[in-house]
Amino acid sequence: MTVTWKSFLLRPRPSRRTRDEFVAYTQSWARPGSMEPQLGFRPWASDDDPPSHSLPALAAAHVVAGFDDDRISRAFRWGLFRAYFVDHRTISLPEVQADVAEAAGLDRNVFLERLATGREDAVEAVIAEHEEANEHGITAVPTVVIGGAVAIPGAQEVDTYLRLVDRVAELRTAS
Repeated sequence: MTVTWKSFLLRPRPSRRTRDEFVAYTQSWARPGSMEPQLGFRPWASDDDPPSHSLPALAAAHVVAGFDDDRISRAFRWGLFRAYFVDHRTISLPEVQADVAEAAGLDRNVFLERLATGREDAVEAVIAEHEEANEHGITAVPTVVIGGAVAIPGAQEVDTYLRLVDRVAELRTAS
């Protein structure tokens, strides 16, 4: 099995919700949080502002991928998830991204320098991946594509993924 991370812009442009609107939105995290309690998802409970939009964090993840270290790139992505869903930090801010990069094993200043010089290319890459997803009819996060053909939109029970992986494997074996 190969896992390929692709960018998908949940909110392509900055938008401001009131704190109450954002906290109400984060109530939707209860379902995926209940599916895997170890993830620690919980409604926003921080005095920090919510992120302005998803593009800055996704661009930062592309910059980190440019360091060509899968371990660090994976740790950075998971660190962003934790910073947002568990620690309730404003992951659209470069200083928060730098904290996550440092925790993932990068030198903070080197990360910030690469972010400053590579942001434009990273933004273009994120937008290209988002457009590719749209061309393939992907409209939800996460969307898991199995066997290059079966797209599963949204957070699903683990059994759903396992059943579909088994089915795709059966079809490949039969053909």
